[in-house]
Amino acid sequence: MKEKDPKPESFEDFKNSFSYGSRTDLNFKFLKAMQDSEAADFIQELFKKLGEAIDDGDYARIVSHICKAQTDAYSTDPKFTYATGPFSSMKKPVSESRLTLISSTGHFVKGDDPKPLGVENMSQKTAVSRIQDFLKEEPVLSSIPFDTPGEDRMVRHGGYDVHGVETDINVGFPIETCMALKAEGTIGDLTADAYSFVGACSQKRLLKKTGPGWVRKLKELEIDAALLVPV
Repeated sequence: MKEKDPKPESFEDFKNSFSYGSRTDLNFKFLKAMQDSEAADFIQELFKKLGEAIDDGDYARIVSHICKAQTDAYSTDPKFTYATGPFSSMKKPVSESRLTLISSTGHFVKGDDPKPLGVENMSQKTAVSRIQDFLKEEPVLSSIPFDTPGEDRMVRHGGYDVHGVETDINVGFPIETCMALKAEGTIGDLTADAYSFVGACSQKRLLKKTGPGWVRKLKELEIDAALLVPV
């Protein structure tokens, strides 16, 4: 008996497949946030700029095109727009303040693996494939001493392409930048450790259970403020 031909893939299926689908590519998962017509225009213009770059060797136009598309796609989501927030004004200048750093990049120190989902030495590829499981889990806060050597700073996160922070950690976890700002006096003092967790986690647990515990821990360090860096 002749097998039925597979169902043709629609353009919508194609563009959505980059977001944790059959073509997962975390640099282009923003395509799912676009209307089909917008995604088609983006791809057509990308091909045009690629052809131009092949002619003159200037690939900066391609980077600009992709970055603009990412910005436009994500900035239209109303879930990330807040009129107010639970923020407090600084009581003294940053140059006189003691700060800590918290990022959602998923960094940890070599030898101190938080073992997400109970898996030791989980690969980045596995983390990406299990992103839906991460979104149900309670986050784990990892401590990273500011003076940790670069080769001992590890990263794993299923929600974004980690190549950027592997190339330059300060892109998402500005640990070196903070030390430089302290050295020049822009920041008064830093805690011994910076902190990181996987932001793709159970948001309810983070807000209602885990977060308050982190706040208590940080208050014990007698900090004046925490620099929060989302990825």
